[in-house]
Amino acid sequence: MSDNGKSPVHNFVKGPTPGKPQNVNKNDTDVKQAVLTATYTFNNMSNDAFFFKASAIDEAQKQIVKGIKYILKIEISRTVCMKREIDADLATCGFQPKPGLQQTFLCNFEVWAIPWLKIMKTTHFFCFSSDKYY
Repeated sequence: MSDNGKSPVHNFVKGPTPGKPQNVNKNDTDVKQAVLTATYTFNNMSNDAFFFKASAIDEAQKQIVKGIKYILKIEISRTVCMKREIDADLATCGFQPKPGLQQTFLCNFEVWAIPWLKIMKTTHFFCFSSDKYY
């Protein structure tokens, strides 16, 4: 205790706590890059004839761990662009309008970034179909 009978005052620096996930803005440039990295991984692992892209970012967090781990909950939906199209650009691919071809997955991704080495890779993901059958 100090001489005035009160406990000493501690100043804490505001910022992300190492090791603890923090919510981040879904429109953050780095979050968008992590979403693209996650989508790229999904498309490479999928046997689907069409590309998928993010249709919604439901949650985005980052965790400081020897770099930055992004923890993402994303909805990804089938586009009209086919994987056989060599020059397909996901940014310009529209979502599949045909009811029989529409498909959406709810996915949890972990994307690890090491900004000073310009590395970003998906380390874990799990997806399940959100389609409702009537």
